[in-house]
Amino acid sequence: MNERIAIVEDEADLARLVVAHLAKDGFRTSVFGDAESFLRSLARDKPDAVLLDLMLPDASGMDVCRKLKSEDETRPIPVIIVTARGEETDRVLGLEMGADDYIVKPFSFKELSARIRAVLRRGREAGEGKKITIGGEVEVDVERYEVRVGGELIDLTTTEFKLLAFLASKKGRVFTREQILDHLWGHDKIVLDRTVDVHIKNLRLKLKSTGRLIQNIRGVGYKVEGE
Repeated sequence: MNERIAIVEDEADLARLVVAHLAKDGFRTSVFGDAESFLRSLARDKPDAVLLDLMLPDASGMDVCRKLKSEDETRPIPVIIVTARGEETDRVLGLEMGADDYIVKPFSFKELSARIRAVLRRGREAGEGKKITIGGEVEVDVERYEVRVGGELIDLTTTEFKLLAFLASKKGRVFTREQILDHLWGHDKIVLDRTVDVHIKNLRLKLKSTGRLIQNIRGVGYKVEGE
């Protein structure tokens, strides 16, 4: 294992506890008490995943997450938001900013380790395909987080990209809404089934005529068709 986890947390006592428990599970860690020191560190070394507190002394964790997911160099790094703010609107907003998961304080360290392993596993699985072509028209570049239709770059949100890449990873297979939610957002079931339908609708619109390649299987879920 030996993956390195960046802990961006200004509560020193909590950070020390997280470091101790993650070390027992085989993770290496780096601790940052503010956003600026963490962002500066990325020029030297990039972590395998980030535990990101929302309430930092010098910036909003949401802004840090948005920055990470907007840049090619850092976009693939899984981000788990860790916060005391557990309202539905906060969770949905964090996930829409591109966060890979969301865990609310207080939490169990066993659950935290499980969440970290899950986002790392999903990241490895997503990177295996590198480039996926759908219907001879749509190209999904998993490494660069880019989608092109007929050579034209399509502007997708992080969530829309992850959704398309997941469906395209096994063309012809039907995924239930529950499976899609679990892949995109881990155990955070506060994100409702209808969220998937909204993202599918937006994704089809952006893909224009090739949106037809995403098919709805009534009463089951969605699949991508087309070699």
